[in-house]
Amino acid sequence: MGNRTRDYERRRRELELVIVADLITVFAWVLGYFGLHPNGHLTPVQPWLAFVVLAPIAAHITNRYFASNADTILLPIAALLNGLGFVMIGVLDPQEAHLQAIWTLVSMLAYVSTIVMVRNPDSLDRYRYILAIVGIGLLFSPLVPGVGEDIGGARLWVHFGSLSFQPVEIGKLLLAIFLASLIVEKKDLLARLRGGGLRRFGPLALTFGIALAIMAAERDVGFALLIFVTFVLVMWIGTGNRTYLLFGAITFVLGIIVGGALLPQVHQRITVWLDPWKYAATTGYQLIQAQYAFGIGGLSGTGLGLSHPTVPVATSDFIFAAFGQELGLLGTSAIIISFLLLTGAGIRIALRAHSEFSSLLAMTLTAILALQTFFILAGVIRVLPLTGMTLPFLAYGGSSLLANYVLLAILMRISHRSNQHADPREPLLSRT
Repeated sequence: MGNRTRDYERRRRELELVIVADLITVFAWVLGYFGLHPNGHLTPVQPWLAFVVLAPIAAHITNRYFASNADTILLPIAALLNGLGFVMIGVLDPQEAHLQAIWTLVSMLAYVSTIVMVRNPDSLDRYRYILAIVGIGLLFSPLVPGVGEDIGGARLWVHFGSLSFQPVEIGKLLLAIFLASLIVEKKDLLARLRGGGLRRFGPLALTFGIALAIMAAERDVGFALLIFVTFVLVMWIGTGNRTYLLFGAITFVLGIIVGGALLPQVHQRITVWLDPWKYAATTGYQLIQAQYAFGIGGLSGTGLGLSHPTVPVATSDFIFAAFGQELGLLGTSAIIISFLLLTGAGIRIALRAHSEFSSLLAMTLTAILALQTFFILAGVIRVLPLTGMTLPFLAYGGSSLLANYVLLAILMRISHRSNQHADPREPLLSRT
């Protein structure tokens, strides 16, 4: 009876938080609507907004019946970010907002399917090589003639008729499962790097070398950086060997030198980052406009819909700058705090996981989410060069939204299993 009471309390808190997130979304949409149409009248039904608001409630119902022990904070925060992103996209481009609402439904279906089908996250361990092959195949797919599509100088998209998506978004999740599984199996050998450790390191290095080579062939920097840094970080966490951090730092510096010399896109992004005003009329225009947007927003912003941000690609790459202009420092700080809460919840799930594989998988998925968020935010505020990735849950992009909801569902599954087996014991990651 005690367990059933705790489960009920968890789901009740989750529903309350989801409702709060939906109310904030609706309130933000009303502000944005009247900001754009001061003399307008609200229509009785707004179907696209209804999709975005009702989808998290459907996910909550799924959690109630299939993952009643899971963490209560992940879904509400994702729903809040998704809702605010939809509102901002609607302010900037109503047509893209309609597409984002449809992708929200598709992504929520993927979330529900993952929750229902992946009953035991440890079962993913058995399919690591199949998942690795499929993941690498997804990374290769944009290079296939007639299927791949070159957008903005990077070949990351594949298209079938009118549908386009980035297979790398799903590929990174499959490689995360492979990485966690292989590190758990080869942990002792990888931890010492002696007595055959380097030979056993070969399959892992080869797999991620192929992934990084694909990223270079597709002329993309962001996802190559994400995969590499995640690889180094998780190797360190999984083995406890700080040598991997040194290896990663040296390789990273060499990669910048070689990439800057051989890849025009890498060289361009570094030079624009160092002095965007020198290229204000060309490649530095986006970055400069982003800085102006933050300056215009100030502390509290201009208000949703009251100043149309002039930042290029404001619905995707630079949506954080659009929030900076319309919600100011207070609004962007709230967004950053939301991502920090997501990261903290993911780390907590990893520490409480009931198996070593689930623990490392949760940490790997959390690292992907946190690093992708950090790289895009740091690029927009000019702390790092631009990477061209999408801000999770917030930015326009169907493939990114779908992949991140699948990532969220796996974390929820791991959390549910760990709470089912909850007993006072040492967190698994602390033993490394």
